[in-house]
This record gives sequence, structure tokens and C-alpha cells, in this order.
Amino acid sequence: MSGGVDSSVAAALLKEAGHEVIGLSMQLYDQRGEAGVQFGTCCTLDDLYDARRVARAIDIPHYIVNFEREFNEEVVADFVREYASGRTPIPCVHCNSDLKFSTLLERAEGLGAEMVATGHYARVDRDDEGRVRLRRGGDPGKDQSYFLFSLSQAQLGRAVFPVGGLHKDAVREHARRLGLSVSEKKDSYEICFVPDGDYASFVERHAPGTLAPGVVTDREGRVLGRHEGTHRFTIGQRKGLGVSATIPLYVVDIRPGEHTVVVGPRDALDRVRMTASRVNWISGEVPADPVRAAVQIRHRHAASPATVIPIGPDRVEVTFDAPQPAITPGQATVFYDDDVVIGGGWIDG
Repeated sequence: MSGGVDSSVAAALLKEAGHEVIGLSMQLYDQRGEAGVQFGTCCTLDDLYDARRVARAIDIPHYIVNFEREFNEEVVADFVREYASGRTPIPCVHCNSDLKFSTLLERAEGLGAEMVATGHYARVDRDDEGRVRLRRGGDPGKDQSYFLFSLSQAQLGRAVFPVGGLHKDAVREHARRLGLSVSEKKDSYEICFVPDGDYASFVERHAPGTLAPGVVTDREGRVLGRHEGTHRFTIGQRKGLGVSATIPLYVVDIRPGEHTVVVGPRDALDRVRMTASRVNWISGEVPADPVRAAVQIRHRHAASPATVIPIGPDRVEVTFDAPQPAITPGQATVFYDDDVVIGGGWIDG
């Protein structure tokens, strides 16, 4: 229970359906704050209070579990490492899959709970052979299956998404019907530990060694400008390059080992091939042959037809039918068959 309307309604619907429900909220960081850092509107102290108020209103026990150490190790440290290595991470995937589900399942076992329910907009069912399938949420604009691609069969087998088939308007209407205090609460979109969006400053505070000046070059190696650290850039970036040109330029490559950022014209961002590692196949089995799929390279990016070729137990090569813009190392890529998640991994390049 994050304190938002989605998880609150999820808990309330389960209670209304006659299940025995235990509410858990995760404390992910020191609520007293860190010097120079203000946390955003996700998982704050106010959110914990909202979750407790909802639990009291629907008459279920509520506990706050401290995951500060796990959050720092699994999410924050990875975020800093990835930016320092010239990649662009998406910490919400690590938080949802690697932290929330894996750790909450352990707590569920300790409490004697059979299932773990969240407010994610995703759905689970089983195929004809009994394997659990992960599917897109019923509201296309709120679908969160992208963030859950790394869940295993064991985890999905104990996952429940009570609002997964609903549209957001219907969720809020349920909250009003149930008299929940969070019915009109706004959604949170920012990364909770970098609410101002200044990723570079956050990385510099946690990894001072990233402050390594270098050069901005074109694709032929001609120096166009200088920069204060490659962690300040991401593939596809246009603004803040510190160079002038007669045509718009974009970041097309980041080479932290050389302290170099490479820029080029818009069409230099288009590619038809990429590789991905740490791939998880939802079925638990690596396909023996290439797979046709709709492949998504960013959360808000439309999935595009492609051929996914396994090149090892947890690596794939992806060839798109049409060029894709700004394929970004460090981002998650997810493979779909219609609305079913086949698998996903982390883009290498």
C-alpha cells in the first residue's frame, strides 16, 4: 500500500470480496531526508499516513516495513552506477520487480499470506499448459506491465492485480464509492529520490568521481565543445550540449572511458538492431528459435514489430522491421505477443 489511490482500491476490493487482507507499506528511505536531497511525492511520510488511514477505513491490519537498505542497494546504487558508466537507467523497473515483489513475497510467507497484491495496471492469467502469463493492463494509458517483465513464474504465480483490468476513472469511482480519502489524490510520476529531475547532481553527490571533464565531438571525431562529465548526457538528448551548429544535433554515443560525448544529426539516432542482456523469459524457458514480437524500448514508446534472437541463456539480439529512434543503453526493453509479455531485458546497445 503506497498511499495512492490504486493500491488503496486494490486492498479495498479484495476486502470487499471477502479475502483476509493485510496492508503493508514500504519505507524506502530515511524520512528525515539526506543533506541536499528532498524526496518527491512517492513513498513519503504523508503517503505512509494515507495508507494507514485507508487501512483503518477498510478495517484491515497495516504494517510499515523498512526496506531502506534494500532500496539503496538494489535501486539507488544501481542508478548511480549506470549513469556513471554512460547508461540511462530506469529505476522504477528495479524497484517494482527486484525489490517490491521479491522482498514482499518473503514477508508474505512470514505472515502466512498466500498472495501478494499491488495496485499495478497489469493482469495475470494462465495458458493452456498452466504457465502464468503477464498481460498488459486494461487501461492502455496506464499499463505498467513494462515495469514487471523480470518477474519469475514463481512470483507471478502469487501475484494479484485487483485494478489491472480497470481504467483509471473506474478506480477513482470505486474509491469515491468506498469513501476512501485518497480518491482524488494525484498520481506520482517523478523518480522519488530525484524529484527535481536533476539526475546529474544526484549522481555527483553519490559518486564524485563522475565529475570528469571531456570533449563533445562529431561522428568523425572533430571536437565541437567540452563537458563536465558524461553522466550529464543521454542518447537522443538535444538540449544542453554546449555546442553550436547549423543543424540540430543530438547525442548519438556516450563513451565514459574516453570522457567523450558524440553528437550527430537526427537520422544518426535511427537503428534497426540492438542487443539486450539479463533477459528474463516469462515462461521460464529460453526459446529455441527466433521469436516474432512487438518490442518496446521505452515505457512511453510504442512497441514495434521485430525479430528477437536468443544468443545465450540471458542475451538476445533484436532486429526491428523499421528503424527505431534513440535506442538507449540501460533502458528496459520488453517483448510482447499482442498484450502478453513474452520477456524483456536491459539494452546494451
